[in-house]
Order: sequence, then structure tokens, then C-alpha cells
Amino acid sequence: MMKVLRSIFFVLVILMAVPFLLMHFGPSGVATTSKVVLHALVGYGGEEPSENKIRQQLTVAEGFQLNLYVTGLGKIRFMHVTEAGDVLVSRPRSGEVLIIKAGDGASPKAVKVLLNELTRPHGLDYVDGWLYIAESNAVGRVAFDVASGEVSGDYERLVTGLGDKGNHWTKTLRAGSDGWLYLSSGSTCNVCEEKDTQRATIMRFKPDGSQLSVYASGLRNSVGMDWAPWSNELFATDNGRDLLGDDFPPCELNHIVEGGFYGWPYLNAGTPDPDYGDKLPDDLPANKVPAHEFNAHNAPLGIRFLKYNQQAAYKRTALVALHGSWNRSVPDGYKVVALHWQPDGTIIERDFVTGFLQNENLLGRPVDVVEAQDGSIYISDDYSGSIYRVTSAEGGSSSLTLANADKQTLANNEDVLVGYDDEQRESLVKQGAQLYQQFNCTGCHQGSLELVALTERYSVDSLMNFFSAPTPPMPAFPLNAEQREALSVYLFNQELREMK
Repeated sequence: MMKVLRSIFFVLVILMAVPFLLMHFGPSGVATTSKVVLHALVGYGGEEPSENKIRQQLTVAEGFQLNLYVTGLGKIRFMHVTEAGDVLVSRPRSGEVLIIKAGDGASPKAVKVLLNELTRPHGLDYVDGWLYIAESNAVGRVAFDVASGEVSGDYERLVTGLGDKGNHWTKTLRAGSDGWLYLSSGSTCNVCEEKDTQRATIMRFKPDGSQLSVYASGLRNSVGMDWAPWSNELFATDNGRDLLGDDFPPCELNHIVEGGFYGWPYLNAGTPDPDYGDKLPDDLPANKVPAHEFNAHNAPLGIRFLKYNQQAAYKRTALVALHGSWNRSVPDGYKVVALHWQPDGTIIERDFVTGFLQNENLLGRPVDVVEAQDGSIYISDDYSGSIYRVTSAEGGSSSLTLANADKQTLANNEDVLVGYDDEQRESLVKQGAQLYQQFNCTGCHQGSLELVALTERYSVDSLMNFFSAPTPPMPAFPLNAEQREALSVYLFNQELREMK
């Protein structure tokens, strides 16, 4: 009976949502947008990613390789990696924290429930033998043994009475080196003046739960926090408000300081809000503008400064998970980006893992990023219930691999060029060869793993899409659609010839 009722409710939500989506986003954006809206409202999720989907859609930055670490985890969110290499991950909708026991590196040994019966747990951190958990209305802790991966004793709530009504009920928790624990609490609404002074803030408290106070305010929904290892400055992502068009306001990365005010709801990245800009109180501190602006509605969530990666280009770098838009006519985000701090303090944003959304093919929505002491990077996805693992690639090239030992290597897709007759294929191959020489592709790709097993990872269309917006440091060459098709056909043809 309950399954029938859930199905009826699901259908009703879709029927109510479609007119709104058509009115605001047009037919072209409805398919992806409706999936994301349903994901946010009722927990609707996508299928577990297949090997073919991963190989076709995901691209990782040069010098790294990516594999599917584990899937089938449900609506997972934030993570913590222990010194033993185990990954802890929260599952708010089921009130659980999972532990994913480290295995041989490429795949885990086991997955089990570590804690349950919690109230929408989200943020996690570990301090002096205690695992701290930010529930939607409280913060608690339990004794945790890193070596065994086991908890002991009773779970104790230290901070209670936190507001969790309305929007943005998740709480994120991070331990600072200054002896304080920092706690974010998002706003109840898209835009409003909050009655609860703890909402739309970052707070902090002592490890025993005492001295809880607001540390910074005017933060609509700062989900991710981390400290720059070279300066110990705190940075936090923040989601900008909705319903002001496709491209405004930007989402933000803010440098968080004690007593800082960051604008919401009165200002959006320094620009007065159309609804509340004339209501700015006189007694607030001066607004602090973002340290970096993300594209509007990209929804930056987890942020992690890399500490253990040995690649020189990533020495002063943070990775940020962009959950992806639900309210743009053309969906955007759905990737992990690298923020590179320059000597003058400016920040350059580059793609790190892309392809979670290609056309209407929604593979996942990145949520959090963590780094293990061996330099492994883990990315959680609450849409498909998956965790991806990124490691340095041998030889400095990028590649995709599949982790599970029982998975078989994909057969080469020898039919990738089946739609072309001999004359079309010959013409495109000739044109593609000329382009390959013209842009000196051999200079960077001689012997590169990026040009291995293309038929396993791409179709002509998906490779053409990649050439439209390649992963840095590969430049975006001025190629029209015909040239991108020719280059794709040429590369596939070369690989198929070598296979024979």
C-alpha cells in the first residue's frame, strides 16, 4: 500500500512541476531540470552509473585517473576520510552514517552502517578520539576508533535546539586547528530577513559543545568550508539566491573572518538585492565581497584544499563540487572544479572532473570532495549514490578506469563509425588528419593515454562535445561542427586500424 501511495505522490509532483518548468525554462531544459527538482524535493535519484556511461561522459584533468569506487549507496552527502583510509559518509534521508572500509585502493573492502537513528545527519569530522556529527537540529559525538573503524559508548548530543525548518536545513561541521568546531546553518528561504539569528551563518563552539556563537553572517547557504594550508585562512562556498534570471547572482567563495558580514539578503556579491537592497540595516558591518565568483546557480557545495597531492600545479589548490543548477534555461554546473591561488591572491578556476551532465544525459550531481593521506581524492554524488576515486595517473596523462574487480573491460565499439559510408569516412579522415597536424596535436599527445581506448569511452557525438569544451590544459581550438566531426572520425579510424 505504501509503495502505491508513494507512486501516486511521485506522479502528482511531476504533473504539478511540468507546467512550471515549461513556463520558466522552455521545452529544451525540462527533462534535466525536472529530474533535478524532483531530486531536491522528494529524493528522486538516478540509476547507478554503468561502465559505458562513465567512460562516455566523465573526463578528468590531465595527470589524473578516475574510477568508480563504490555505488548503490543512496542519497549520500558529506564525507570524512580517516587516517586508516576508511571513508565515512552521511546519508541524511535515512538518518545514517556509513563507513566504507578501505580495501586494495581501487575498490573498498566493505560498506556498513556505522550509526543510525540520527536526525538528518550531514557534516562529519573527527577530533581527539571523537566522531562529531552535525544533524539538522543538533551536533553530537561518539567515541570512534580509527584503527578498527568502530564506535563505542553512547552517542551524545552536545549542541541542541538548532533550527531546521524551511529550506537549507543541512548543517556542515569542520574542526579548525584553533581548537574550535565550525558549523554552518543555511537560510530558511530563498530571500527573507531571518528571525532566527543562527540561520544563514557560520557558528563555532568548543569541542565539549560550550560557547556556541555566530562567527560570520549574511551567508545564504554556506555548505562547504575548509582552511588554506599555507595561510590557515577559512574559506566557504555560498549558494546565491534564485529567481533573478539565468546569470545573476553569482554563487560565491568567501574568505570567512570573525564578525564578517557577507551580504545576504540585502546584497548579492556587492550588488543591492531587488527585493531587500533598500532595507539594509545601518548597524551591520561593511559587506565583504566574494574572494571568487562561480557561475550563477552552479550550487558550489563541498570544498577541499589539497594537502597531499604531489603535482606542482596543485600545490595551492582547492577542489569544489558544483552540484548543478535547477533554475536555468540551460542547466549548468554538474562538475568538480579546481581553484588555483595565484601569488597575488587571485584565483583561477579550471575544470577538474566534468561530464556529469551531457545534453540531457544526467549521470550525477557532485556533493563533496575529500582527500586521503595517500593523495587519493574522493567525490560523492547524491543523485546516483556513488563515490568516485581520483588518483595521479602514471606518466602524467589522464584516464578513466573502473574499480570493481568483477567488472569486465568494455569491448571496443567497432561500430562507432557504422553510420558513415566509405566515401564519407575517407573524406572525414583526410580532413581530420590535416587538422591533427595543423594544431600540432602530436606535440602533447604522443603516446598519451588520453588517445587510448577512445572507442570504449566515446561516441562521435560525445567526442565532438568534448572538443567543444576540452578539459584544461588542453586549449579550446576554433573548430566548427564539421571540423570537430572530422577530427573525431580520424581518431576513431586510427584506433580501429591499430586494433586489426
